Amino acid sequence: MKIRTIIVDDEPHAIEVIEKYLENFQEISLVAKCRDGINAFHVLQQNTIDLMFLDVKMPGVTGVELLKSLKNPPKVIFTTAYSDYAIEGFELDAVDYLLKPIALNRFLKAMDKVLASMGARQQVMLAKETVGMPDVNKFLFLKVDRKTVKVNVKDIYWIESVKDYVKVILEDKVLLSKQKISVLEDLLPEEQFCRIHKSFIISIDKVDAYYSYAVEIMGKQLPIGRNYKQQAMRCLQEN
Repeated sequence: MKIRTIIVDDEPHAIEVIEKYLENFQEISLVAKCRDGINAFHVLQQNTIDLMFLDVKMPGVTGVELLKSLKNPPKVIFTTAYSDYAIEGFELDAVDYLLKPIALNRFLKAMDKVLASMGARQQVMLAKETVGMPDVNKFLFLKVDRKTVKVNVKDIYWIESVKDYVKVILEDKVLLSKQKISVLEDLLPEEQFCRIHKSFIISIDKVDAYYSYAVEIMGKQLPIGRNYKQQAMRCLQEN
């Protein structure tokens, strides 16, 4: 049985993160991604929806207002950057309440609740196993020019932000994709990659040497940002 799901959020990045996490669940069928409550209301009227990821605070119709307008609402997981909405969310019988930025382990706990209530708890174990698999089985799909390119994360040396684009550096080529570096940071396995600067994410095992102010990869020095120094040192010293 497929769990018919929609994501309702006015932030594109938040939708992308949830959609990426849901790829680990074979039982999920993503019916729609809505940027506002009105669009979501129409989708809910025209489709049978089992699960809704719902942003609490949106322009126009809020998530709470949308949920209250439904006679037979689906199971709901609230998402928001504001922790003070949690109590109201649970008063509306939400399955769970996820605080942004949503961590993968916290997302899995929420999905465990959903799947247990739907008799599909086994699926969350499969998702956990998939998430924990070696990097050889992890991929990114990047839009490059007019095509989507599949990239194995183990082949990435570093990622560099250039205005509205990212450069993904591989051993023999550079891919340029219109994407925010923060989106890729959320998708990459944190045990293998580290954000060392507002403009750089590095593959830890590709580092040849490092200093207090920079790392060396492929003969190139990449700066360590002041605000990322503590995080960078921790990543480098633990590996």
